[in-house]
Amino acid sequence: MFKNAAGVNYLIPFLLIATLYLLWGCAHGLLDVLNKHFQEAFDMTKAESGFVQFSVYIGYFVMALPAGWLMRRLGYKRGIILGLLIFALGALLFVPASFIHSPLPFFAALFILACGLCIIENGAHPCATGMGPEAYAAQRINIAAAFNGVGWIVGPLIGGLLIFGGEGSSFDLAKPYILVGCFVLLVCLIFSRIRIPEAEMEADAEQEAVTEGTTEGSVWQHSHFRQALIAQFLYVGAQTGIGSYFVNYVLELDPSMSKLTAAQLLSMGGMGLFFVGRLMSSLFMRWISPGRLLALFGACATICMTLVMASMGTASLIALFLSFFFMSTMFPTIFALGVRGMGARTKQASSLLVMCIVGGAVFPICMGLVGQTSMAQGFSLPLIAFAYITLFGVGQAMQKR
Repeated sequence: MFKNAAGVNYLIPFLLIATLYLLWGCAHGLLDVLNKHFQEAFDMTKAESGFVQFSVYIGYFVMALPAGWLMRRLGYKRGIILGLLIFALGALLFVPASFIHSPLPFFAALFILACGLCIIENGAHPCATGMGPEAYAAQRINIAAAFNGVGWIVGPLIGGLLIFGGEGSSFDLAKPYILVGCFVLLVCLIFSRIRIPEAEMEADAEQEAVTEGTTEGSVWQHSHFRQALIAQFLYVGAQTGIGSYFVNYVLELDPSMSKLTAAQLLSMGGMGLFFVGRLMSSLFMRWISPGRLLALFGACATICMTLVMASMGTASLIALFLSFFFMSTMFPTIFALGVRGMGARTKQASSLLVMCIVGGAVFPICMGLVGQTSMAQGFSLPLIAFAYITLFGVGQAMQKR
């Protein structure tokens, strides 16, 4: 899985790349705690608090193509180091922002942080898919994404303890980001001293693409890539929206529950299942094709959203938890299927797929508007997204037959 035809072993650099998945998982997990906190700290509606996610995901949209250009100019290693430095800067800007009683400085810090994350993801995803034979690309990126799942657990846990369990001051918002910023700088230092075998990876990708006869024409001539763009936009929007309004939904379902308890349920329950799902997905792909697994998980997630919208008490809460398990494989699998056979155009295709993360900027605001009276109704948007992803998975499974 981690060796190319010449016998070069990519395992060690792959594990280092996987640590990057953990970092941005933690950063994104923190957002779900911020969303609820901003509603109260700055007297925002649900739709207005969606600008927490908007600030991050619009950063991805703005930075995606420049990040792809940077990767082509600087290479994976130097590009990722630059991304880590910008990530750390955005996180540490939460300190001065905490002394201004306004959400705008926080939104600006989140935007800068997201620009760094976008650069990192533009390098990490093609590295994860390219460190070995293309037949195992989906499995490798799902393994790397399992580290991301750990970050999604740690983020809400730290955020809930330091923000909801803090003293109630605006500086509580900065505390988790100080920890994240310092850790990112440490990872940056370690990363600067390791070697990423990108020349060998690109040669392997080009050779496999030539063998499959899929390198002719632009990326836009590949229907599977165009469909993957839509699927990725919808998936990131759905996942972000579900995480953003998890606390709101749970508190509406059980008003006696505290915000800290709800945040802990998100971390250990929802994100815990998300992590387990990513681990199991890479195992399942030993027996079932990525397209079929994506279709199966998409259909199950669609059913879960139907139950969530029904607001059936415990049954709906269980369905909300299970949706995290079924979402787990979607991003890495859609990505792997989208860049399949791109060869030398992988970096360009990766940039465009990362740009589709802008779905996370759109869905929280829309879900907040739809669910202003009843949060359950806002989950109709993820339901539509999962239905499309199911169809995309079915189409990819049929192509591989």
